[in-house]
Amino acid sequence: MALLVTSCAPAVNAVPGECTRTAHTKIYSNAFLSQETGDVLGFELAIERLKNSSIDALLYVYEGVPNTDGIRISGRLSGKTLVLQGVWVEHLIEYPSKKETVDQHRVRIEGTINPSTFRGSLTIQSFGPAIKVRLARVRHLWLCKPEK
Repeated sequence: MALLVTSCAPAVNAVPGECTRTAHTKIYSNAFLSQETGDVLGFELAIERLKNSSIDALLYVYEGVPNTDGIRISGRLSGKTLVLQGVWVEHLIEYPSKKETVDQHRVRIEGTINPSTFRGSLTIQSFGPAIKVRLARVRHLWLCKPEK
């Protein structure tokens, strides 16, 4: 059994730099707090349009404890069709041996984007088949919401 250490935050608040880093991007999200478990679940995509049709993006994967380090992916926007890909590098520690390992997973996102939603599929190598996702445009990352 391996535990992920560098991608998980000890608390639910984001690193302030991550909020600053994504403040100028367009963010699409389906992240939510599970009332049953108290876990954050879902995905967020922070998109920055570059010159021409090039896109740089950060993908946030929430599976319990929020991932405060976005996965860097890049690609192209053609009309309303968005295709992004990259590699997710996970730094893991195996227990009880405390051996450090690194896993790499290819990530691919493709679908249709408009000013209010992204609909498409997300594939993370070795995590199974593509996942259908619908992300709504939000003002900021789930982790960057102002405290009440």
